[in-house]
This record gives sequence, C-alpha cells and structure tokens, in this order.
Amino acid sequence: MARNEHYFYVLLCRDGSLYAGYTNDLPRRIQQHNEGKGAKYTRGRGPVTLLFSKLYETKGEVLKAEYAFKQLPRVRKKDFLKRELGEDDATAKKL
Repeated sequence: MARNEHYFYVLLCRDGSLYAGYTNDLPRRIQQHNEGKGAKYTRGRGPVTLLFSKLYETKGEVLKAEYAFKQLPRVRKKDFLKRELGEDDATAKKL
C-alpha cells in the first residue's frame, strides 16, 4: 500500500558528498542507505546523515523539487541548504 507522504531529502555522505532523493517513508529510506541497501551512489559512502527533508502533497511536486535540486551546481546546493537550515545551524556550518 502506497503512503500519501512524499519527501524530498538531502543526505551528507561520509566522503562529504551530497545525495538527494525522494521517498514516501523517510526513516526506512535512511536506514536502507546506511545498511548499504539504498541507492548505488550511497553504497560505500555511509554512514549518511540527513541534512534536509521537506514533505510535499503530491509525488509530482516532490519529483520536480528533487530534479531542480539535482540540476544545481554544488555551491548553489550548499547555499540552498544553508538558507533552508539557517546560517546558525551546526550542520549548515559543516557544509
């Protein structure tokens, strides 16, 4: 049964890289990434840390948000995360 939750999320990988994705079950998906069962990109880059997530009403909206984020250069991705997290956030300061 599909859940009616649609999350866009950004992870910080152990190597300092960022990974963005979509899920309808955020805790389960982060667990999968950390167990090496998530996306091919995050395998071997774990453990991962959740930096950001946002809930959307529809799958279409969340997929557009994910696509738009992935099109940004790394410096603009960092700017986005700092803006969303707040400049004083400890995680944002690590970026």
